[in-house]
Parts: sequence; structure tokens; C-alpha cells
Amino acid sequence: MPPPTVLKRIRVEDLRVGMHLKEFCGSWMEHPFWRNGFVIDDPKDIERILASSIKEVWIDTGKGRDVAPEVQAVSFAESEAEVDAELARAATSARQLQRTPAAEELARAARICAKGKQAVVSMFQEARMGRAVDAAGAERMVDEIADSVTRNPGALISLARLKTADDYTYLHSVAVCALMVALSRQLDLSEEETRAAGLAGLLHDLGKALMPMEILNKPGKLTDEEFTIVRRHPVEGHRLLSEGRGVTAPTLDVCLHHHEKIDGSGYPEHLSGGEISLLARMGAVCDVYDAITSNRPYKAGWDPAESLRRMAEWTSGHFDPAVFQAFVKSLGIYPIGSLIRLSSGRLGIVVEQSERSLLAPRVKVFFSTKANARIPPEIIDLSRPGAVEKIAGREDPAAWNFPDLDRLWALGDVAA
Repeated sequence: MPPPTVLKRIRVEDLRVGMHLKEFCGSWMEHPFWRNGFVIDDPKDIERILASSIKEVWIDTGKGRDVAPEVQAVSFAESEAEVDAELARAATSARQLQRTPAAEELARAARICAKGKQAVVSMFQEARMGRAVDAAGAERMVDEIADSVTRNPGALISLARLKTADDYTYLHSVAVCALMVALSRQLDLSEEETRAAGLAGLLHDLGKALMPMEILNKPGKLTDEEFTIVRRHPVEGHRLLSEGRGVTAPTLDVCLHHHEKIDGSGYPEHLSGGEISLLARMGAVCDVYDAITSNRPYKAGWDPAESLRRMAEWTSGHFDPAVFQAFVKSLGIYPIGSLIRLSSGRLGIVVEQSERSLLAPRVKVFFSTKANARIPPEIIDLSRPGAVEKIAGREDPAAWNFPDLDRLWALGDVAA
């Protein structure tokens, strides 16, 4: 008969090797692990916890070592539900979800991207070793990403696009999660549906953990045989997730069907139209957008605005038109990072969307086409009353070869 579950909240100073760490009392961003629910088997793990800002944790004495008799627990719980309720109350009171400027949110988004990448790397490594996926741990990451999108939709989405070819597979998961959350909000889905969409976006490419790295990182076009191998990743990911813990039907569905197309030409099951669920149709749009705007081993990413233009041309057969339209609204017609030309002839980079108009974002101008020279950077809000300038059109970054475009928008309001 298994030992009874006794949950205790203890100070981190009282942690010992052999204890089963049930939950951290604090934000997912504050502790050094991507998930909870494991037995501490290395003293260095305790050192990492002590070095963090986490002060207390929950342990399960039914699954691991108890505290010494002389150590007083901070509190007890009779069920996991009690622990979850307490952590949820603490998280709600600590969350700051008011709208923040992009320049302010970028710093937090950078930390989320960095830790998110580490978490996805760990998940992929565990999948390669045959370990079950822990969806509960991934949900904490989704919450942090969703909170960032709430504070400012464009910051994390835009930062996650700035990945090297080597980072692509991992940060792509973080980016698609954020895109799915933003799209869910635009479609006015419930909070439960939004969290499900975010989790599905985070885990949609898990099957790539079983693909040969030399194929995933190949710097040239794949052969037919290699492409056949890569096309197996939705089925492999679905299998991995099916064997995991706490993975819901929506996540499984998006993993298996995010490469289906409305006209039935996708894979692996050639579904079409209404046969494809809403979340899978959303996943198809978010997956493609991040893929074509990111630097890959075999090509440089396209400009965000140009990417939306090209995707619009594919909508009739590839994407659900209503979902794609909502996606454009969630990002803006000229997403952050787009190079545009103003009616004055000056060039600028979009640094933030306006809540007033999709056609009038905030832009950092930095180049005069009339003088053919750089000018001191200046932020212009095209949506403000009395604004005289308008966007005359998008520009191809490759045609101008500016070496610092990403730095210009990523610095937000800070002069470059």
C-alpha cells in the first residue's frame, strides 16, 4: 500500500536530497527549473534553489523524504487541490497585467524568451530519452507567456522572431505559443480556450525531437527522402504527447494537424475545411508566420509585413480566411520590425502598434531617402491627432541592407 500523501510547505533552507518537490511558491520565472514535481537527487539543485528568489516550496512526503522532526513546516495541505488553490491566489495577487509600453515589456519578454528556450530544450531532451512529457510544467510557461502578451502583445512575439538558425526549433515553440495566445484573444476565445491554444502552440512541434538534427539544421534544400522524414514529426509528436501526463485533446489535435490545409493538400491526414478544428487552423497560421519571418539554416527570414502579404496570397487554399484576418488584426498590418516608407520619404521601423488604427503604428524614423543618409532616430506616433505623415508603403530590408534594423526596433523608445 503506497504511503499517504502529506503535503508540507517548507522554507527552502530546509530542503534535503531525497525530498519530492511538489511546487515552487513563486513565479515560474523566479525558480531555476522549467517544471515541478520531481525528487531532488542532486545537492546542486538545492544550491540553485537557494540562489534564486524562491523562499518556500511544497513537498510531498508520500513520494519523498520528510523534514526532520525538529523542523516546523510553514503549513500543511490535505490535497493537491488545496495547494493549487493557494498558488493560484498568490499568483493572481502578484501578477501585474496592466497594459505596458513595448519598450518596458521588451526586457521582461527577453527573460521569458531565454527561460522559455531552456525549458523547450529540456523538454526535447527528455522526449529523446523516452521520458513522458509533463504538461503541467509547461502550463506555467504558458501562463508567463500569456501574461506578457496581455501586457503588450507585440513585445515577446517580436523578440521571439530574432532567433539564430540553431535556436529556431526551440524558440519557434515559444513564438507560436505567444502568437496563439494573441490570436485567441483577437478571436475572443475564453481564458480556458486561450490557455489551451497557448499550450498547443508550445508543444506542437515536439515530434521534431525525434527527427535527425542533421536534417533539421541542414543549410540547403531537403531531398525528397529527407522531407518525407520531417513530415513524420506531427505523428511522432502526437504519439509522444499521448504517452505524457495531463495532455489534453486540443493539444494533441494541434500537434497532429497544424500542417493540414483548408484545400486538403496538407498532411498527415489531408483534412480539409471544417474537418480541421479551429485550434489547428489557428496553429497552421501561427506556425507558418513564425517560420517565414525567422532566419533558417537555408534562408533569411522575410520582413514581417512582407510575410503577411505573401500569406494573404496563400489564404484561398492554405489558411482559413477568417482566422487569417483575425491574425493580421492581432499583429497589425505592419507588425513590429517592419521597414516602412513614410509620405515624407523618410524610412522607419515599426516599434509598437496603435490601439486606434492598424494603419498607424508608432514608428522610429532613421533614414532620409531624399538625402540618402541616416538621420537622428525619432519616434513618431502616426495615430496621434494632427499627425501629418502616413505610411506610403513597405520596404524590402534586403534592398537597403541596413545592418541594425533589429536593434532599432528592439530598443523601443531609446535613441539608437
